[in-house]
Order: sequence, then structure tokens, then C-alpha cells
Amino acid sequence: MDVTATISRLFVYPVKSCAGVALDHATLTETGLEFDRAWMVVDVHGQFVTQRELPRMALVQPELQTFDMVLRAPGMLDQRVQLDKVEHPVQVTVWKDAVPAFDMGDAVAQWFSDFLGQPLRLVRFHPDHRRLSSTQWTGDDQGLNQFSDGFAVLVTSVASLDGLNQRLAAAGESPVGMERFRPNIVLSGIEAHDEDRLDALLITTAEGEARLRMVKPCPRCPIPNIDPATALSTPTVGDMLQTYRQTAVVGGAVAFGMNAIVLGGVDSALRVGQSACADYKFD
Repeated sequence: MDVTATISRLFVYPVKSCAGVALDHATLTETGLEFDRAWMVVDVHGQFVTQRELPRMALVQPELQTFDMVLRAPGMLDQRVQLDKVEHPVQVTVWKDAVPAFDMGDAVAQWFSDFLGQPLRLVRFHPDHRRLSSTQWTGDDQGLNQFSDGFAVLVTSVASLDGLNQRLAAAGESPVGMERFRPNIVLSGIEAHDEDRLDALLITTAEGEARLRMVKPCPRCPIPNIDPATALSTPTVGDMLQTYRQTAVVGGAVAFGMNAIVLGGVDSALRVGQSACADYKFD
């Protein structure tokens, strides 16, 4: 193996586009980390909504408990969502995909509607549905995901964020946190943006070996410009990334982090501190 890294941080985002949950361990499933993007907020037409349109979604803080997910937001009473309970089936849309799901009921729908200022519903991904990642990027490997933008796992590195913050500091700007980039796995011990150049990522677990394959640089929308603590947006982060992170393989878009699919090790427990090995890939 060319590279040995360490898992520095783990995150899941139970409700798509709401705040993440930092974990010290997470179970790997075929669609990514357990509970990641398992729920999604939709409008009255079943169309998904995100921080792109509703930046205040960044202020919704989920907490995963044994039997419930607790939702918190400024000025709102806590809202509990049972992990093992859904209501009626619905069909919803995420990007171009029509996806079967389950509505989570009127109480949590009203909670999101009140906080975000328009009629909304919360839905849960149908566990029997197999939503495929783009075969343009996965090739012969079948990549599954739930309500993510398109791939099971997003991998970044400590060094990549450090490089951005060094550039921001040189420009007189404040540093930003990794939360803006919404990764699932953050690696330490590799050079800045080495995640772009890795092939299969092999993670040693108590159950054996988990295997992820890096498939596509992650093109960045305006969400990294949104401060997750305030939901206020400024162009600072995007403008700085524009100066050095335009990536030809995704049409010149600004990229930060690598999308990955799960190839093996389903039901393994990923933990902060575990070793991860990979080879460099050469096109």
C-alpha cells in the first residue's frame, strides 16, 4: 500500500442538509454509514429541499439516541422522531430520481414548517429501494446510497482543510471548520487533497476489513459558504477554493473531497483512530 492514514473524525447527517452528528464509531452499511441521509425534508410536491434554498436548515441539530432521533433548533421545542416508526408511503424526488419513501407524520412536518417558514414534510428512505449511484463514475461496481446527492460516503482530509485555512489566513480571513464540507470520513496522516489520488481505501476493523472505492471528486455548491453556527452565507470559502481547486475531471467545477462507494465490509464498525490504507491510482 502506498498510503497509510488514520480516521480522524466520523460524521453522519441523519436528515439531509441539516447539521451533522460527530461520532466516535459508526456501522458501515451498503449505502454508507448507518442513518446517513436516511431522512429528508420535502416540499408539498415531494421535492427535496436543502440549505441551498433554506440555509436555516443548518441550524437543525439532530441527536441520535437509542430509540429516537431528537431534533433541536433555535426557538423550537425538541421534536422526537422514533427510529423504528414510519407512517404512510409516499414518492419523493431527489435531484432527478423518483424515490419511494415513508412520511414521518404531521407533528414533525409542522415542526419543520414552523422553523423554516413554509409547508414541509419529513420523509424516510424506503429500505427496500436500491438507489444506484451514477455508473458513469462507478463503472462495473454497484454503488448504493439513500438520500445523499449521489454517493454513499464522502471522504476528506485534515490536511486539505488546513491548506484552505492557511490560504484564508493569508488573505486576512477567519478559519473555517470541517463541518462546512459535510464529510463522512476525515483522514489524517496524508497530504492535502491526497484523497483525490487514492483508489480503494481499506480500513482495518474488528470485524475484518472495510473497503471503499473513491470514484468522483465532490463538486461544491454554495453550501460551504454557509456558516453552520449562524446559517449566514458569505462567498469567502467558495471564492478562495476557486483560486486553486478547479478540477478538470468534473468540468472545471470547484472540488473538495472525494465521493466513495462501499465495496465490502458491510456491518463493520468504523472507529476514530482506525488505520486506513490505500494505493495511489493512475489514469
